[in-house]
Amino acid sequence: MALTPRLEVRQAQSLTLTPQLMQSIRLLQLSHLELNAFVETELLRNPLLDREEGAPDDGGDQPERPAELSAYEDTVDHSERIQSASSIADGLDTAVENVFPEQVGQDSVSQSTTWPEGRGLSESGEAPDIDQYVAARPSLSDHLESQVNLILRDPAERFIARALIDSLNEAGYLATELEAIAAQLGTDEARIEAVLLRVQGCDPIGVFARTVPECLAIQLREKDRLDPLMARLLTNLDLLAAHDMTGLARAVGADREDLVDMLAELRELDPKPGRAFDGAPVEAVVPDVFVREGAGGGWAVELNSDVLPKVLVNRTYYATVTGKTRDATEKAFLSDCLQTANWLAKSLDQRAQTILKVAIEIVRQQDGFLVNGVSHLKPMTLRMVADAIQMHESTVSRVTSNKYMSTPRGLYEMKYFFTTALASSTGGEDHSAEAVRHRIRQLIDAESPADILSDDTIAEMLKREQGIDVARRTVAKYREGMNIPSSVIRRRQKRALSATP
Repeated sequence: MALTPRLEVRQAQSLTLTPQLMQSIRLLQLSHLELNAFVETELLRNPLLDREEGAPDDGGDQPERPAELSAYEDTVDHSERIQSASSIADGLDTAVENVFPEQVGQDSVSQSTTWPEGRGLSESGEAPDIDQYVAARPSLSDHLESQVNLILRDPAERFIARALIDSLNEAGYLATELEAIAAQLGTDEARIEAVLLRVQGCDPIGVFARTVPECLAIQLREKDRLDPLMARLLTNLDLLAAHDMTGLARAVGADREDLVDMLAELRELDPKPGRAFDGAPVEAVVPDVFVREGAGGGWAVELNSDVLPKVLVNRTYYATVTGKTRDATEKAFLSDCLQTANWLAKSLDQRAQTILKVAIEIVRQQDGFLVNGVSHLKPMTLRMVADAIQMHESTVSRVTSNKYMSTPRGLYEMKYFFTTALASSTGGEDHSAEAVRHRIRQLIDAESPADILSDDTIAEMLKREQGIDVARRTVAKYREGMNIPSSVIRRRQKRALSATP
């Protein structure tokens, strides 16, 4: 058969990810803060987009509500709304003395009080945002530099101190070796050490330390409590971390009573003094979905409308502008803006419906958790939810990312409800890994100092009591994931606590 070039026509179907489709997929996994930032950017870029403020008017006959006054209108601008005695009397077609006998010879009501400009109100009559006048918290470096300028007089020493400040980590520890700082500044290590000793007394006490024992020693020295016994205790903190109280008492050379008092002093110290100047704001978690008990039984699931941005497409403005322009470039720009605005409004509505659909299915499958707690949390995967709502597994994964659900049991990330399954030894329903972790923690919290449970014992108890077929190494993995020490460390900890008066 001869090989010759030819043309063929074939018909086939394929999925093409357009830029708008890719953007719609990306919107699903954005948190409400990221989504609001994206919408704000689109509002500034697209002249056909408007933010929806409040519910639209349905045009029905509604009783006229009295206008509500703000606090500023009710106080500052109150005098502007008060009519004078003369105007009131003219409206009643009578003399002033007949209406206000006490106002004869004066008209104090007519004296208006104006709010001086710059005393609290702007030119538009609105009060300034009080958050604009909140003092910013100083950073750790700024706080230390202000003290260094008072402690050190030599410009060279101040330069070294600023290099030391730049080498501090968030906890206030010196994260760079003195040898490296000396090589960087072109000086000897002894001079760096001398400056370091002088600035180690700065507030907060304990900064510029290189190790935890040195940080605690600086704080104890400030309190005049760094005696030889306490110094030996600081050099044997590894025994304290291992809860070897017998070996620690022997290494320090103190009896148990003195050792308990010394440990009580250590607990009052701050091992991370730099954290007091952590300027990162604490962001409150706002739920995306509310789950409440229904009036007729069951559960009521609703979206948090406060975190859902709503936009409107201004078609009137589009019609007005396109009717007046003759430029092809401007018309193309307006058409693109209209298409983008329609896409954004549709995508936001579809995103809200998808989140609600996934949340309803999660509540349906985790009804036992909502009623009885974490011990009844069922194993659930993304595929189980995707098959139930007829969506792709990746869509469910994007919807549950960075989303939170407020339930009667507390506030949980939607990813929390997806756990792996552990087989049952009795042939019954599988057990959720999160429920197994909860049971392991309960068993460890209830153990006594004389009867510490090993990982093998916990695995046997889970199989005997609840029919959970779990291996010892799985128990160890879950225990380490919850930051629970081993049975040897727990035995030392609980014995030390029971011996503490």
